[in-house]
Amino acid sequence: MNPYLYTLVYYVVSAACIVVFLYVFELVTKYKDWEEIKKGNVSVALATGGKLLGICNIFRYSIEHNDSLGETLVWGVLGFFFLVLTYYIFEFLTRTIRVDEEIGKDNRAVGLLSAFLSIGFSYIVGASIT
Repeated sequence: MNPYLYTLVYYVVSAACIVVFLYVFELVTKYKDWEEIKKGNVSVALATGGKLLGICNIFRYSIEHNDSLGETLVWGVLGFFFLVLTYYIFEFLTRTIRVDEEIGKDNRAVGLLSAFLSIGFSYIVGASIT
């Protein structure tokens, strides 16, 4: 395949997946990402940015280590599943803090930690992609 076309196809498919995955993340959280970002909620912007970077990082590894678009998509979806799982584990392990509520209230410490968890775990998932 022509490398320019190859890049375009992976770009378009990855961008579509990112939009879908961010929508799913918005369904998972109690706050509305884009409404809160529009209001200037920095914590939501941090958490959403971390999710976005985490998803992109997983696709980077997936594109790099797979020969077909199908394999890339499978790994991308699996990696996204692990990012959602990370979100639930974060919520479960911080029983004294309601992560969603704190991010919704613009607790930047929680938003930043959420971003770092998404980014950090995307490297772990990415490293396992073959």
